[in-house]
Amino acid sequence: MTTLTLIGKPDCHLCDVAREIVDAVVADFPDDAVAVREASILDDPALYEQWWEKIPVVLIDDRLHAHWRVSPDRLRAALKEHTA
Repeated sequence: MTTLTLIGKPDCHLCDVAREIVDAVVADFPDDAVAVREASILDDPALYEQWWEKIPVVLIDDRLHAHWRVSPDRLRAALKEHTA
């Protein structure tokens, strides 16, 4: 199973947009293909230190996929590659 991690924080407009894109793209895959987890930079000082100026951040299997803006087409292609 591929793990997609969305790093953001509450009340972040770009994070809300990224979440909508992630949800829509992941819905195209079988239920057991992609596990989505969310993490807030406000809950983890290490995440804050690493990502505070780049949120939202999308990791696929703990590797950086995108930050600031998430492209649905690019995300879909990356997930297809990881789940194949």
